[in-house]
Amino acid sequence: MDVLRKVLAAWCLAALLAGTAQAAGRPILVCYGDSITAGWGLAYGESYPDLLQEKLDKQGYRYKVINQGTSGATTKDALAGLPTVLRKQPAVVIVEFGGNDGLRGLPIGQSESNLDQVLTGLEQANVKVVLAGITLPPDYGPDYIRSFQQMFRDLAAKHHVAFVPMLYVNLVHVSGTIQDDGIHPTAKGSAIIADTLLPVLKPLLRKAP
Repeated sequence: MDVLRKVLAAWCLAALLAGTAQAAGRPILVCYGDSITAGWGLAYGESYPDLLQEKLDKQGYRYKVINQGTSGATTKDALAGLPTVLRKQPAVVIVEFGGNDGLRGLPIGQSESNLDQVLTGLEQANVKVVLAGITLPPDYGPDYIRSFQQMFRDLAAKHHVAFVPMLYVNLVHVSGTIQDDGIHPTAKGSAIIADTLLPVLKPLLRKAP
């Protein structure tokens, strides 16, 4: 709860600051996540947040997309970094965490608690949220994988947020979409991820008059 109090204090401070992007008529959309969001292994401009910015611009949505992705970040890091996100006064945040927790075999209850607090902090700051789920390689076992996937569904239902159950759903069977490490998307994969997010994201956005 101490972390959550700090989160709320950070948001209250940010709300008092002038000259934000929202005040200038350009609301902020933060892509908050791990290496998938950060664009690990990709050239500049090839991450899904970069491609999401291009697609939104073309469709008349005047949002400023900020890539707040950190390679290797866990749900614990997501909670610790939330005050930084809230200081940007985002209108919308895409939350993409959990993969590193799963790959390390961390207790699902711990990951769920961290994400629960992240979503609570965003909710109390009146930020619209898209929660992006992910899955794990089959060698982690069906029981762990099933519980891991259920974590995202339970959190989405609890917080009534927009939800993409599996971020890779439209690229897993398409050639050339995953890097040689078998985990991270290529530029082609990033474009598909952006297209996967758009239908869920757009109802939360508004077009400039």
